[in-house]
Amino acid sequence: MQFRLALFRNWKLNFWQGWAFTGVKLAATIISWAYLYKRDRELLLRRVLHKEQVAAQKFIIFVMKIISISTYVLCGLDNRFGWSRTYFVPVPSWLTALALVCYGCSFLLIIPVFNANRFAASVIQVEAQQTVADKGPYRLVRHPMYSISLVSWLWIPLALGSFIALPLAALRGLMMVLRLLNEEKILQRELSGYGEYCRRTPCRLIPFVW
Repeated sequence: MQFRLALFRNWKLNFWQGWAFTGVKLAATIISWAYLYKRDRELLLRRVLHKEQVAAQKFIIFVMKIISISTYVLCGLDNRFGWSRTYFVPVPSWLTALALVCYGCSFLLIIPVFNANRFAASVIQVEAQQTVADKGPYRLVRHPMYSISLVSWLWIPLALGSFIALPLAALRGLMMVLRLLNEEKILQRELSGYGEYCRRTPCRLIPFVW
């Protein structure tokens, strides 16, 4: 009991990377949601859906949530106990600042995706009027939103001053790939014209690579 009390007495709030990240994330979220509210409220409603219908997707999302929470917690613990500083090197301030800027800009990169695909829901579903999105960033890869999300998640540990948490962020990226592959099976089966689109656009996630 005394050890626990001593541990919590030593917690500090001077985690400037955490405060800066929270501010960037909040500002970027408000801007992107305000954009959708003004331009396409139906798409905004699709983006706030959270109930997956496919069993495999439910499991993948659950694992991704666990990894996401663990990544944030590990970044906080790393700041508190200095594991990156001890076992590697401190994350330099310039790299943290760069990561914050790149993370915030990733929200702006999603806007062209929204403009090209107004059926880009946050859950896997195919609607009656839905058509294949093949314009804008969809000409380069079949899942541009996953591409942006994967890169932005790799910036998060650096934005929070942690090298230790990078493997967890990469693990979340692996789960995202599994989600993508399962989604493609559903789209191939239920979305008319998607098979032809896959033949025209062979890369799923990384242009000219995969």
